[in-house]
Amino acid sequence: MDDWRDVFGHAAPYDEQVDGIETTIDTARDGGFTVVEGACGTGKTMLALTAGIHLVRDPDSDYERVLVLTSVKQQLRQFEADLETINENLPTDWDPVSALTLVGKSDVCPYNREHAGGIDDENVYDRCDSLRERTRDLAGEGGATTAEALAAEARSQQIDLAGSGAGGPAASYLESAGEMSPYPPTMPEYDTGGADVEFCPFYARFLADLPDDGDPAEAVPFDLTETGLLRPDDLVAKGMEYGSCPHSLMGVLLGHAEVVVGNYYHAFDPRTTSSFTGALLDDSTFVVCDEAHMLEPRVRDLVSDRVADATLRDAEAELTRVIQPVEFDEGSGEAARHTTADAELVRAELSDAEVGLPELKAARSFVTDVREELDRRVTAHLDREHRSWRADLTELHDDEIPLRDPDTPQPDELTEWAERAGYGPADWTNLPSVAAVVARVLNDAEDEEKSRAVEGMARTLASWYHRGHTEYFREIELERTWDDTEPADSWRRAYNARLAIQNCVPSGVIGEHLAEFGGGVLMSATLEPLDAFAEVTGLKHLQNEGRPVETRTYGLHFPAENRESFAVDAPKFTYDNRGDPGEENRTRRMHADAVCAVASRPGNVLVGMPNYREAEWIAGVCDERLDKPVLLDESSADSTTESLKDEFFAGDGKVLVTSLRGTLTEGVDYRGDRLSAAVVCGVPLINTASPRTRALKRAYDDKWGDGFEYALTVPAVRKARQAIGRVIRGPEEVGVRVFVDARYARDSWDSVREYFPETEREEFQPVSPDMLDLGLDRFWSTQR
Repeated sequence: MDDWRDVFGHAAPYDEQVDGIETTIDTARDGGFTVVEGACGTGKTMLALTAGIHLVRDPDSDYERVLVLTSVKQQLRQFEADLETINENLPTDWDPVSALTLVGKSDVCPYNREHAGGIDDENVYDRCDSLRERTRDLAGEGGATTAEALAAEARSQQIDLAGSGAGGPAASYLESAGEMSPYPPTMPEYDTGGADVEFCPFYARFLADLPDDGDPAEAVPFDLTETGLLRPDDLVAKGMEYGSCPHSLMGVLLGHAEVVVGNYYHAFDPRTTSSFTGALLDDSTFVVCDEAHMLEPRVRDLVSDRVADATLRDAEAELTRVIQPVEFDEGSGEAARHTTADAELVRAELSDAEVGLPELKAARSFVTDVREELDRRVTAHLDREHRSWRADLTELHDDEIPLRDPDTPQPDELTEWAERAGYGPADWTNLPSVAAVVARVLNDAEDEEKSRAVEGMARTLASWYHRGHTEYFREIELERTWDDTEPADSWRRAYNARLAIQNCVPSGVIGEHLAEFGGGVLMSATLEPLDAFAEVTGLKHLQNEGRPVETRTYGLHFPAENRESFAVDAPKFTYDNRGDPGEENRTRRMHADAVCAVASRPGNVLVGMPNYREAEWIAGVCDERLDKPVLLDESSADSTTESLKDEFFAGDGKVLVTSLRGTLTEGVDYRGDRLSAAVVCGVPLINTASPRTRALKRAYDDKWGDGFEYALTVPAVRKARQAIGRVIRGPEEVGVRVFVDARYARDSWDSVREYFPETEREEFQPVSPDMLDLGLDRFWSTQR
């Protein structure tokens, strides 16, 4: 392959793309990573795909595939669109680039998609595992039949024509993704001679097509190299056409596609990589981390552990269901007919494991006491902080109970309680092996392969004991909910409570995972300062280990006359300055004036506030002062947010007010005339009084010396820049971008201007509040 330009999907690249592609290729050949901050319009998606596919197609390269990771669905669609563009413009004698989009089982299971066969979003994973297990049992060695016969049996079970094998007008088939399957819309059953057993016909067909030995890809009934990009709906349609399991086909194909598009779970979630995508994490993979400003917080969440009060309750019940049969059998000779597991089955499992009845009982006692201690601590906290909470549970809100001083790394109170109660290291560390036995017994007894509460409990409590106390923070999370089945005076009616162990500094985990890849590119529109980004993602450590890391920053290259940028030197929008939303003061007045000045101009205007409470305040001000509709985004379900966005885009100009920590300020497409201005008030720092935030800051202090900057300021500025970046999305677009807060406008001890790339610092020149109207008038008059 002579030149990466053969892969590039457009007639001519931008200068930034040329530099970015060639830097990325050269760095990846040396086993390194390129970090790219590129403003909208840089063409980062095409840049990354071109570099990666060039390396995969180059016979002198060791790269075999590109793995794309993104946290935003819109960006996933952009990668799919650019892959299609690349395939449409490849040299005529080239095969298309084979590509596959990874999604969850619920998105590709035909029964779940059509709400058929007793499968829905609530049970799809457990039902799928159970049906697969039964299908394997029926068709496996020593089973009652074969996979081929099971698929044929399913084809014959058409409604009103059961067993006839005929089609015709009375037959009914499961349909999805525009294709008809050969199977009925109800789950087929196989007569074992004593009972009818449900099985999955799609999985049976997949098993029938698997070779006895050799490459499992032979079970794929179509040629991936001829399909180009395979979207989820395309994969489901293929599965329906051939009657084979789309999710199983996905699992086989992901090791054979040249480009695999997924999300951060597919590379950083321990359970996903161990069960599904682990084979992609090696040095033959070129990785693309898109929206990389979200890499650290997303991975932090993935590698933090939680166990809910309800999970502890269910784990205790599962332990009891395994213990009781043996206790009954040994104590009175009663049959264990009241439990799902019998004594013989339990003894058989225990005989093959290094776990006995004493270990099972010890684990149950420990879990019981942990749950009681959790209950005691939640009750004590509510009695202390909300004395009348029992009188009105509806007044309670989300909360957290720290289990150590967030500012002082030391053993947590739950660990100390356990030690005082007589529980030692073995009580924590034996839990995973006990849980494995319990899960096997229950799955065998119920003839159903499913995840068990005891396994999640054991995983979290074992981590609780082993993790350190500086980089990990332990607390109780209280999430507001409602459960009428709980007593009226119980906190469990109002709360989901979880024991949580937060990974404050995931840079080590991120770096370890990145090190598994051969090389790659990490990119976003908001990564500056790049040195800080390299630290918190572990890239600095990789660089010290000899892996090259190159950085590039590319600004907007759209016509400068189409945009105006202001940094308004208004009082800092901090709580000390602004007070509560109901207060009238100079700070609130000047910020309200600036917002209304921007929002009063024609077109759609996005207003970003530090939190939802302040968003509600400014929405009220705009509603009073402006002669245009004002829409308020509140913390709500995705469907509600989508409806609000559609309303904003429809018709004449409106004002949309939201929190800068919400979902409408990044990853949303405001192309064309959907947005004429964006205004941001304040720096959206997370709650610095929160115990979790304080622990995060302390952990960063210990790691890099400035926890406030790394953990709070830098992420907040990225949030603000993401919102402002919604305005100019193409060369013909026109708009205004406004930051309102002195910290954006001038240098001071808490200024944030240093966290902008140089090109943005030059564009966002300071302006006094009284000059904003004049600047807006001058800009819009030139555009008219």
